[in-house]
Amino acid sequence: MTSTPASHEGTHGYMSDKDKYLKRLKRIEGQARGISRMVDEEKYCIDILTQISALTSALQAVGLGLLDDHLSHCVIDAARKDGPEAQEKLKEASDAIARLVKS
Repeated sequence: MTSTPASHEGTHGYMSDKDKYLKRLKRIEGQARGISRMVDEEKYCIDILTQISALTSALQAVGLGLLDDHLSHCVIDAARKDGPEAQEKLKEASDAIARLVKS
């Protein structure tokens, strides 16, 4: 198991909404199981694709919420301190945005 770098320790930006995120992720987990069940039960392709689209949207909403929390907490805190940690956090945020845009 790898250790967490020092720049990632402490309270994370999403902690105030942790319960909300966990609740949403449980619903997403249920949606994924539902899609699997639809395939197993040989449901109509378009109905399955509709559910996949809903699942994708739900995951994107969680991702955007986490990104917003990261920007408003971790990135702002690092920027206030300035220095290499600020640049690292900005690069992380930029890379995360690029990954979300690709998906």
